[in-house]
Amino acid sequence: MTMQEAPQQAAQSRWQARWAAIKGAPRVVTLGLLILGIFGIFGLRLWNLQFVRGEHYRERASRQSTRLITILTARGIIYDCDGTPLVRNVPSFDVTIVPAYLPDDEDEGGEGEMEDVLVRLAMLLDIPYATAGAQGDGDEPQLGLRDMVEAVPYSARYRPLVVKGGVDRDTALLVAQQALLLPGVSIRVESARDYPYGPLVSQLLGYLLPIPEGSEEEYATQGYDAATDRIGVAGVEATYEDVLRGQKGRQIIEEDVLGRVIRVVEEQVAPVPGDNVYLTLDLDLQQFVEETLRAGMALPDVNSPRGVAIMMNPQTGEILALVSLPTYDNNLFSQGISVHDWQRLGDDPHRPLLNHAISDGLPPGSTFKIVVAAGALQEGVLTPRTRLACPGKVIVPNKYYPNDPGRAQPFYCWNRGGHGWLDVVGGIAHSCDIFFYKVGGGFEETHFEGLGVDRIARYAELFGFGEPTGVELPAEIGGLVPTSSWKRLTVGESWSTGDTYNLSIGQGYLSVTPLQMLNAINVVANGGTLHRPRIVHHVTDAEGNVTLPFEPEIVRTLPISVEHWSLIQQGMEGAVVYGTAPRARIEGLRIAGKTGTAQYCDDIALEIGICGVGLEQPTHAWFAAFAPVEEPEVSVIVFLYNGGEGSTVAVPVAHDILEYYFNRHEGDEAAP
Repeated sequence: MTMQEAPQQAAQSRWQARWAAIKGAPRVVTLGLLILGIFGIFGLRLWNLQFVRGEHYRERASRQSTRLITILTARGIIYDCDGTPLVRNVPSFDVTIVPAYLPDDEDEGGEGEMEDVLVRLAMLLDIPYATAGAQGDGDEPQLGLRDMVEAVPYSARYRPLVVKGGVDRDTALLVAQQALLLPGVSIRVESARDYPYGPLVSQLLGYLLPIPEGSEEEYATQGYDAATDRIGVAGVEATYEDVLRGQKGRQIIEEDVLGRVIRVVEEQVAPVPGDNVYLTLDLDLQQFVEETLRAGMALPDVNSPRGVAIMMNPQTGEILALVSLPTYDNNLFSQGISVHDWQRLGDDPHRPLLNHAISDGLPPGSTFKIVVAAGALQEGVLTPRTRLACPGKVIVPNKYYPNDPGRAQPFYCWNRGGHGWLDVVGGIAHSCDIFFYKVGGGFEETHFEGLGVDRIARYAELFGFGEPTGVELPAEIGGLVPTSSWKRLTVGESWSTGDTYNLSIGQGYLSVTPLQMLNAINVVANGGTLHRPRIVHHVTDAEGNVTLPFEPEIVRTLPISVEHWSLIQQGMEGAVVYGTAPRARIEGLRIAGKTGTAQYCDDIALEIGICGVGLEQPTHAWFAAFAPVEEPEVSVIVFLYNGGEGSTVAVPVAHDILEYYFNRHEGDEAAP
């Protein structure tokens, strides 16, 4: 053996000895294999996490750590003219689930953990865990909590899903207290509208509703979230939606694995509160007008189911009070209206959800005579000295059968005894029908040529009839000013002298809204200026800076002389002093007014069987006025559906309103 081979042989002998020792100790072998197996498992698991599912977990970790959220902002407040808030923002609690934050049974090996969370939450919210079947014929199945979560697409699993909105405060606190047992579940506090005066101003304020189905994309382009946002759909809430809504903010936040906010990483856009809207409305006056109108409608000999009363400033077009009855409580829509309440409102034939001041097309009756008088004076059909006879009844021959008395048509004055000879002032004061039949349609027997349908229609349009007034309220209609061509195209008949007679006293095919009629009265009061009616005075931002000031808006100035306006004003004042409206008198106050009693026969009247034959028709009661005559400060109109005579029913209501208005102001001036 050489010297080099000796060490190698010695080493080999040592390894052989060690191997023999290992073979003789099976525990060591087992331990070694176990260690190798553990490292192998760890290696495979590491390979799976790092390479096979690495991208999935990197994305999940990133989403769990940071997320872009929307910061809601406060909707603007609506105030009356004195700064009294007519609406408030109150907290509303929604329970939400972020599906991605629920326990992942498949990944975590915790089978049933997500089910436990959903079952616990369903019990707290008193909603089914799984979709329940229909409870009876026509009943809709109630969607279960699990089905809500499973219906969320993968792309939206990191967006909060509202599983129950508008929960009470105690329930919201209970859910929040169990946050550790409800991963992925959170309480979102939003702002809801509360209307402290409810029905008193609901026709003006309106209400909010969720974004309608089918319009989601349209509103999304404007920054709305179709799943959570509400929009104004009636009243000022709708008209001024763009300024009231404000601007949402955006933040990037960091969250833990349970979805709890750790910190705000970045504020991308700061939220901007909505602007505040100040109305021209006088809340105190609105309250009195509503009570007075309701009392007048409820009188035993009246019992009217529908009514309107409006007060305005005839110099600026500001609406000081506007009441439409029947009405509704807009708080019903704040947290979601019930099926029962919705059906009750929808089944009422007098449509409480409709603002009858701007959305009802009605025959104005004799209140319209001011338009015919203005046109006739300006066109020279009448002069201050023109006098026409009222015998109580006139006969209009049939132009196709002029020699057949049986085909002639009689026209009556409301005063069957007649008014005798009248000038234009007396014609207005006594509201003489035959006087205005002749003025509007002429009278062949005396060869008096009247204004005619085309000129009546032209002056009616100058007064603002036939088109919306432009008030800042939705759903306003324009009414109808009929013409000979309109009748031929619509009814298929030629225009007759009788049609002109009816039009001349505000009957026939003519229809107006109460606001249009009062705006026409304002034109007489201020001497020829047609204003756009205004319900909003100005708008301010959250700091109180005026962003939209009030400026009276003149639609047009009517081409009628000052002398003619004076004659019409004298006639309207005469109606109160010695004519058809003596019940409107207030001591020490000069009042000009015009009564109206309009025959009608609509669908409701037909259904309940009150439409008569010929002259025996039910009547609406009207009265419009302004005061003081020498310097008009306020105008008022009262309308009572099926109320009877305007002089006996509508006039007392307007009297009480005017008396309250002027006495209240006198009291304010006398106060130290």
